[in-house]
Formats: sequence, C-alpha cells, structure tokens
Amino acid sequence: MENSEEFDESSDEIVKKMMFVMRKAPHGSINPYEGLEVMLIVAAYDQDLSAVFLDDGIYAIKKGQETKGIGVKDFSATFRVLPGYGIEKIYVEKESLEMRGLTVDDLLLEVEVKEKSEITKLMLEQDVLFPF
Repeated sequence: MENSEEFDESSDEIVKKMMFVMRKAPHGSINPYEGLEVMLIVAAYDQDLSAVFLDDGIYAIKKGQETKGIGVKDFSATFRVLPGYGIEKIYVEKESLEMRGLTVDDLLLEVEVKEKSEITKLMLEQDVLFPF
C-alpha cells in the first residue's frame, strides 16, 4: 500500500485512508456485525474512510432480509447510517453483484459499482484495510 497520509492543518492530525472490506455473508458469522461496529467507532476519528462490499459481503446490504427463521437479529438496515457517519465512499464489486444475480436496486444504500481491477487499485491506495 502506498503511503497516502495527509496532514489536516485544521486539527494538526494526520489523516489516513482506511477501507473496510466486507466479504462475509451477514449471518452465520459475527464478522459483518463486528465490521459494522468498527466502522461506526472509527468514524469518530475523522479519517478518510471508505467501505467495499464484495463476495458474499454484498448480502449485508441487501434489501428485504428476513432473519426470524434463523433466530438472529437483522442488523442490515444499520448500514444506511454510514454516510451520516462520514463513510460516503461505498463501493460494490460489479462481478460479485452479477454472480449473485443482484443489481444496485437490491441494495439498502447508494453505492458506486466498480470492476474488480478498480477495487484492487482502491485497496492499494489505502493506508489501512479492515477485513471482515
């Protein structure tokens, strides 16, 4: 990863580029829920934040999840608050969407669809990657 630290003169702090990489399905493991919690916590530190959903992680932001039958709480709607917490760069891998027969209309929040190669480039530009 290239060093892309920026100095924020208004606060005398170094701003790091951080990306949350959501790869796991939202139910069956705690990873996506923990990822959401970490996103909201880190957002308090005024860094350059982004999130990418790929592979089965796309299901974390899919509309219409029904979880009563599996006995877990549906936390997916909470992802809608990300822009309000300063996480406005939200990406979805095009290939992952297509492999699952989904479109952006199936998702809970506005996202930018990127090709796999574009996602890789974005990841390389980050100072920190948080995999979930």
